[in-house]
Amino acid sequence: MSNQSDSAAGGARLLLSGNEAIARAGVDAQVALGAGYPGTPSTEILENFSDLGGPAQWSPNEKVALEVAIGAAYGGARVLMTTKHVGLNVAADPLFTVAYTGVAGALVIVVADDPGMASSQNEQDSRRYARAAGVPMFEPADSQEAYDMTLEALRRSQEWGLPVFLRVTTRVCHSKTIVTPHGRIDAPTPTHFERDIPGLVMIPAYARIAHKKLREQLAAISEWADTTEWNGLSGSGGPSLGVITSGIVYQHVRDAAPEADVLKLGFSYPVPEGKIRDFVTTHERCVVIEEGDPVLAEAIGAMGLTVESKSERYRFGELSVERIRRILDRDESPEPSMPKGKPPQLCVGCPHRKTFEILKELNCIVTGDIGCYTLGVLPPFQAMDTCVCMGASIGVGLGLRHVIPEDEARRVVSVIGDSTFVHSGVTGLIEMAYNRPRTGHLTIILDNGTTAMTGMQEHPGTGRRLNHDPAYQLVIEDVCRAVGIERTFVIDPVKAVDELKDRIAESLKSDALSVIIVRRPCILALAKIKKIDTANGEPKG
Repeated sequence: MSNQSDSAAGGARLLLSGNEAIARAGVDAQVALGAGYPGTPSTEILENFSDLGGPAQWSPNEKVALEVAIGAAYGGARVLMTTKHVGLNVAADPLFTVAYTGVAGALVIVVADDPGMASSQNEQDSRRYARAAGVPMFEPADSQEAYDMTLEALRRSQEWGLPVFLRVTTRVCHSKTIVTPHGRIDAPTPTHFERDIPGLVMIPAYARIAHKKLREQLAAISEWADTTEWNGLSGSGGPSLGVITSGIVYQHVRDAAPEADVLKLGFSYPVPEGKIRDFVTTHERCVVIEEGDPVLAEAIGAMGLTVESKSERYRFGELSVERIRRILDRDESPEPSMPKGKPPQLCVGCPHRKTFEILKELNCIVTGDIGCYTLGVLPPFQAMDTCVCMGASIGVGLGLRHVIPEDEARRVVSVIGDSTFVHSGVTGLIEMAYNRPRTGHLTIILDNGTTAMTGMQEHPGTGRRLNHDPAYQLVIEDVCRAVGIERTFVIDPVKAVDELKDRIAESLKSDALSVIIVRRPCILALAKIKKIDTANGEPKG
């Protein structure tokens, strides 16, 4: 990556991933703040933004990140908020309301979807959020567009006074293509908070007015979508075949059907109704090809137009050139099986391994969570029985404790990681103290000192900020005791494996509430952590 002064000049051709391109655009736009929570495939955006000199921070979770971003945008700043698709669920509450209030500055929400679930628990389609919340959406097809559309989204957000989505997918995030940066764009206006109680305080009386205003704005933006260069035509195949698509799928369509006319929607919500209507009515056959849900096909059908959509089988996983050819050929024959890769596993020497060995030996019912430790579900451990979403392990475990027979209930253990605990486990722990099961409960916090699942990022419990500078360090055991957990233990799973086993067995028999913090640094992050701590001195407690 080039340094910030190179970025200021612009013009140089660079080979960048989509994530790197978005980060560079943020620097060139002089974004005042980047906030998010690490989650593949979006993680590298803020990391690169920080490396290039941009002010970036990891928040405890995506809801907090969006709320911080909203506050900055209320103050007139240009702001980026980054998340993966499931993280947008966590941020949904403020998302829907900020669409009503609007922003004084610019707020671009970069959401990274994961078709095929390369590193996720579902493959939801975030385009649904654009329509549901009423937030305009851009969809880049390569790194240059990721760069250009980030700048455009920032401009339009400020012009429209609305948050704007930039939706990317795994393939765009991690693939590298040539990017020519433009250098610095116009400097942002000075920040300032303008008091506007009817516009920013969403009590029902004001929210009703704001909702009507939002729908009027979206109608006007839909007209703009008909004229913008981001929604363009390519090909000269004549009236026989037309394809409507967006995002990375456009690249595959050009290879799969070079003879087709293509309407590429770089700005996909609100849809450009006039342009779509003209395109559909001038082609004998019109096919909508999109990854994930039939979002565009449904919107076009609602316009009273007849188009073909992919069959249900192609709703799952990423699309490819070959799959698109099959869609166009209406080929419903079985697809070739994907070659089996090497299954993931916990690292040799991982401190989590001892815990899962004990849980398996004790025949525990383990309600698990999201993190690298989720691999405890696989052989040789097979020591995880549920996994729903970030932070769910504690609540799910409590639910089981409340209803299943006592002999089973006493085998239930909730397992969560340190970063996930900070993200959304604290409220589960409060629930544990407030609505305690008759048999008590045991939560194990696997504290390896990093957010290992997404590449060893910092979090409030590490005592370091995104750029590794020292910060206040959250002490997890103090939190546990403060919310009312009667028995809180900190154990090294390698130095005190027998103690760990005894504590787990003892806690399962007890009617008390217990938390065991199994603390030992991630073996992959250990050298990095030691180097950072040596440079910083001891983290502040």
